[in-house]
Amino acid sequence: MQSEFNLSQHARVRMQQRGIPPSVISLLVAFGATAYDGRGSRIRYFDKRARNRVRMAIGEAQMRQFDNLLNSYAVVACGDVVVTVGHRLRPVQRR
Repeated sequence: MQSEFNLSQHARVRMQQRGIPPSVISLLVAFGATAYDGRGSRIRYFDKRARNRVRMAIGEAQMRQFDNLLNSYAVVACGDVVVTVGHRLRPVQRR
């Protein structure tokens, strides 16, 4: 599953530091829920509905491989550029 997205240099560094593979970012961009951060960017994350969409698209066996990475998020700025990624430690505040 490869969805189109651009990564900033900062996002590349954070992906490496936090152990988040590009395939998870692709899934976030393609299937993730969206919350707006109030500063012009969107936060993409996996809520229950997004996890179900991913499960339907990639199957249960592959879903288990990503199980420990489904708490990831990506901040997407104008122009669909992923500016940073991380692991959610608390729920995303929807605005």
